[in-house]
Amino acid sequence: MSQRRTAPNGVEQKASEAVSEPPKDKQVKLLSSDTGHFSLMRALHLADLITELNGFCGVMSIFSAMRYCLGAPNDYSNLWAALALQPLGLFFDFMDGRVARWRGKASLMGQELDSLADLISFGMSPAAAAFAIGLRSPLDHLLLTVFVLCGLSRLARFNVTVAMLPKDATGKSKYFEGTPIPTTLGEVAFMAYCVSKGWIHENIPLGTVLEGTPLEFHPLALIFVLHGCLMVSKTLQIPKP
Repeated sequence: MSQRRTAPNGVEQKASEAVSEPPKDKQVKLLSSDTGHFSLMRALHLADLITELNGFCGVMSIFSAMRYCLGAPNDYSNLWAALALQPLGLFFDFMDGRVARWRGKASLMGQELDSLADLISFGMSPAAAAFAIGLRSPLDHLLLTVFVLCGLSRLARFNVTVAMLPKDATGKSKYFEGTPIPTTLGEVAFMAYCVSKGWIHENIPLGTVLEGTPLEFHPLALIFVLHGCLMVSKTLQIPKP
């Protein structure tokens, strides 16, 4: 997960270091200005635009999953696109902070943009892909919703607590609380493997439980719920590399 974040004291953090930003910079002036229809666009730094590309990949992944659902079940082109766009989002999620440090420009909008883009690319997109491959019962939908909400809660907690986590001598947080939301790409990789083997829809791994009843669901959906629980765990502390 991208670590470019703005702490309560106006310091934005990305991975191993914090970049100081004057409390009243050009971006603040542009965002608070009463004039200029395009002041928001002029306020964005290059790193913010790269973060937007992360969100772009997530949105396009969701649309590709929807297009697959509307097309022929044996035409996997849109489904492959939906799965491939998610790791591409991770690339942009990684690059935005590197660009911010390279240019020496912090963004007061970085915290919000990072969290929103991550939720789309690594929360909603995997859930949409899971729906596309066959997790389509009402109970499946509920379980996938729990997964997305866990990701949402994990990102919100990170924004609130990042400034309070123990730091090393370089200012880098020593560990993640819970699994970072980009680790959901593990499920994406597994879904890609299932698609390559044709294990989707009626051939989905682990089959269907309580088929034909209101409680019908696919046990595969429980993997998403388990990962959601790991994301919001307070006691699970993963050392940063």
